[in-house]
Amino acid sequence: MDGLLNLWQATGLANLTFPALIMMAVGCGLLYLAIAKGFEPLLLVPIGFGAILTNIPVAGLSEPGGLLYYVYYIGIDSGVFPLLIFMGVGALTDFSALIANPRMLLLGAAAQFGIFATLFGAIALNFVPGFEFTLKDASAIAIIGGADGPTAIFLASKLAPELLGAIAVAAYSYMALVPIIQPPIMRALTSEQERSIAMPQLRAVSTKEKILFPLMVLSLTILFLPAATPLVGMFCLGNLMRECGVVDRLSNTAQNEIINITTIFLGLAVGSKLAAEHFLTVETLGILVLGALAFSIGTASGVFMAKAMNRLSTNPINPLVGAAGVSAVPMAARVVNKVGLEANPHNFLLMHAMGPNVAGVLGSAVAAGILLALVG
Repeated sequence: MDGLLNLWQATGLANLTFPALIMMAVGCGLLYLAIAKGFEPLLLVPIGFGAILTNIPVAGLSEPGGLLYYVYYIGIDSGVFPLLIFMGVGALTDFSALIANPRMLLLGAAAQFGIFATLFGAIALNFVPGFEFTLKDASAIAIIGGADGPTAIFLASKLAPELLGAIAVAAYSYMALVPIIQPPIMRALTSEQERSIAMPQLRAVSTKEKILFPLMVLSLTILFLPAATPLVGMFCLGNLMRECGVVDRLSNTAQNEIINITTIFLGLAVGSKLAAEHFLTVETLGILVLGALAFSIGTASGVFMAKAMNRLSTNPINPLVGAAGVSAVPMAARVVNKVGLEANPHNFLLMHAMGPNVAGVLGSAVAAGILLALVG
């Protein structure tokens, strides 16, 4: 009889709780969004599956000794996985549009305003009963506005590891929802005439400029914001391997094998933080709301900056390209191009939007460095 009782107590049925079932359903929901809707499938599939695995009773996958525990400790707690992802993203990124029109850096910087506005919003939430965000928590939440998943994970792992799951899910969810969230904001803040503005063709960029650019960016980061060097440095390394032309094998490996393998384990590690006892809290709801606010403010501030630049510039600037300042590469640039074509079928803004788009990647890394230096 005791044997049967022990056997029953070792089953999932005997140990399954309602909160764990909810989180398994959340994991299934993430899988649905990834597979059926195509929303960020490379990340949401392993995150969703990781959420299911970590909530399996008795298995202990995310407890000391479990597979997910070690994946998180080795890759996220150490900060290695986000940095490897950044190296791969750098190897995939072409900075030609930004080099040809360096003014687009201002749009990438303006779009980061959502991060700092949300920082104060998270602190203000402490006046609402049930919320107790520290300055470190608020800083980690605010970075969601940069629409850069690896940066959000890197900063959250340093400042608020207990909030990592909610922050990562919010960051990647809003990145996936760029085609839904951004167009209404862009149309509301611009006129039909502004959206139809055609921009002049960009100049050709030399190989020497492409090689010098990551070295220059890294030098400026070292001099003025060394706290951002881990992210910016790995990004610049990947880009230098891409552009120098002598390490194609390394560049291809960074773009494919390394980033793909790291993405699998990064997603599983994030999913391991979606345990019911950590995720099903009022703070999670606040993080999701603040993340949407951060993303919306970042989009709007980029558009407003582009409108101001258009008035002051001799060369026309379509205000839509400011929305690409959030660093959801290249999805935000594609959305800008799509909305621009709706207003003017002969107006192709994709290459122009890539300038602020890649500037936003650097901007979010710099913003993370600033927050890390201030409160880390």
